[in-house]
This record gives sequence, C-alpha cells and structure tokens, in this order.
Amino acid sequence: MPAIQSRVLRHVVLFSFKPDADAAQVDAVVAGFAALPELVPGIQAYEWGTNVSPEGLNDGFTHCFTLSFASNEARDTYLEHPEHQRFVGTLGGCLARSLVVDYWAG
Repeated sequence: MPAIQSRVLRHVVLFSFKPDADAAQVDAVVAGFAALPELVPGIQAYEWGTNVSPEGLNDGFTHCFTLSFASNEARDTYLEHPEHQRFVGTLGGCLARSLVVDYWAG
C-alpha cells in the first residue's frame, strides 16, 4: 500500500502580457518571480512554464507559475511578504491581466 502523502496547497498564477511588452520585460518578470523562493520563507516548491496547449483556450494567458505551500498561513506570509509586494509592484508596466487559483492537492 502506498504511503499517504500530506496535502499541499498550490498557488497557481497565470499572466497575460500587454501587446507592447517586449521580451526583456517578460524575461524580467520571469526572473523576478523565480527569485521569490529564495527570498520568501515557506515556499516549498516553485515551477513555471509557457502555454503549449493546442486547444486555444488560454484566453491570452501565456505564462503559468505554481508555488507550493504546507499551509494557508505559509501562503499568507508569502502574499504579505515585502519581497512579494515589491515584485507585484513591478508588473504594472507590462502585465495586461492575471489570474490566481489556490487549491489543496490531494
């Protein structure tokens, strides 16, 4: 019988960039997000990627970022952390829309 794994809170963030956002701006966002696990305690795992779905249902969202947390409290600490807030403050120039979904992976 497989071992029972503890549940993990996933924080999924989707970004759609403005049409005039250049590659350097997008790369800076990706790098800024990637730096957060080293700067903010409580992030258990981080990954990101760009949309490769052939379905055409991404509604303009091209970049997906997933962070994992052990608890609601760890996620909330991340959301309120000054480094996260600083990162969010850098997005206005090139971000068109964002979508965030949190769920408990079972």
